[in-house]
Amino acid sequence: MNRKTSIIIITYNNLSLTKKCLSSIKRYTPKDTYELIVIDNNSQDKTKEYLQKEASSSNMKVLFNKENVGFPKACNQGIKLASKKNDILLLNNDTIVTYNWLTNLQKCLHSSKQIGAVGAVCNQNENRQGAEFTYDDLKTMQTLAKKNNISDSSRWEEKTFLIGFCLLIKRKVMNKLKKLDENYSPGYIEDNDLSLRILKKGYKLMLCHDCFIHHYLGTSFRKDLTSFYRILYKNRDYFLKKWHFNTFVFDEYKDASIPFIEDNLKVLELNSGIGVNSLALKYKYKNISLAGVEEDKFKRLISKKVIPTYKSLQKAPLNYYDCILLGNFLEEITDITSFLNEVKRHLKKDGFIIGEFNNISNIKSINDLLQGKNNFEKKRAFSPNTLEAALRNTFQVTNYFKWYQTLTPDEKRLYSLIKDKALYLDYTYYTFKAVVAKEK
Repeated sequence: MNRKTSIIIITYNNLSLTKKCLSSIKRYTPKDTYELIVIDNNSQDKTKEYLQKEASSSNMKVLFNKENVGFPKACNQGIKLASKKNDILLLNNDTIVTYNWLTNLQKCLHSSKQIGAVGAVCNQNENRQGAEFTYDDLKTMQTLAKKNNISDSSRWEEKTFLIGFCLLIKRKVMNKLKKLDENYSPGYIEDNDLSLRILKKGYKLMLCHDCFIHHYLGTSFRKDLTSFYRILYKNRDYFLKKWHFNTFVFDEYKDASIPFIEDNLKVLELNSGIGVNSLALKYKYKNISLAGVEEDKFKRLISKKVIPTYKSLQKAPLNYYDCILLGNFLEEITDITSFLNEVKRHLKKDGFIIGEFNNISNIKSINDLLQGKNNFEKKRAFSPNTLEAALRNTFQVTNYFKWYQTLTPDEKRLYSLIKDKALYLDYTYYTFKAVVAKEK
């Protein structure tokens, strides 16, 4: 592959990390595949002197800001300095790259015209971008990374968001986006925003599990937690005003439902959000067919970019799906019988539903009620018995998956007093599978 990449790194102090990062790039990246651009945000340690020395002995481009302009603006400065035909790679200076890292990212990025940006896995699991292996030292890390970094298209996962610690963006796409949104300065959530902008342009985001790099994780920003959270909350508010939904939508996985899913099924997900859960299922089960229902028009705008998405359940095909994922939707429904009858219309004859509910009979819920707290004031409450009663004549429960949470000392004391009086104290959360009830 002859295409080159402009690697853009932003520095602000942390010289030792910057040295490790640049050293790893030199060692593990073929010289003719990249140009290196470093933007320094007025470091107060010896970073400037080090970068000047490096630039004088190599082709590295360096820009020294007279003040800390923040991460998004500094990235934009780097993009302006980049060669016009090069792809753009945003790389944190608290990373260490590995064997084949850039080659594998490039292979994925240019495997399809539909792919707009790609990212790597690492030793952290934010946004579920963690690798399947661990290590105690960097030497072991490099050995494991070399074994991991064998290009394999079956390990490319479509995502709705890629963390910006290592983000490779196709030049054509970057030209359309023009720049990162500097309203997120000094940093955080600009990568969520950038990911959605790429999706909105009609491109896919791919996570390359066949590309691992080490990430020390936000060393500069997180030293002052008071400042960190102030920035985080400010940027969350800005994101909400811009996109009309909050950043927590990126974490909406229905993990409790996944144990009941199988491959080769036609699955419809209610409350599909922006498609996060459906894409996770799509990666896990290669032959699964997925669609979503999302009433919120702003979320649906994004969800439709990654899976077929309907405004309401009534708009979905009839007698078509093997499985409908309810999530905790039953807790929000007033007329359950009408809702379940509508659900049945969209399922095949032998179809089933998978749902979740908080157990009102659990000791935690009882303890809250005794203290005057009602966590179900705006939601319908269920126990296994009341759930089965609600499903009667429409669905029959075949399986439960029980989730247990550790009890507090107060909850343990209450449990010891009433454990012989109730059946469902042990489990705070239930996932259930229910098949279409046979007609009598």
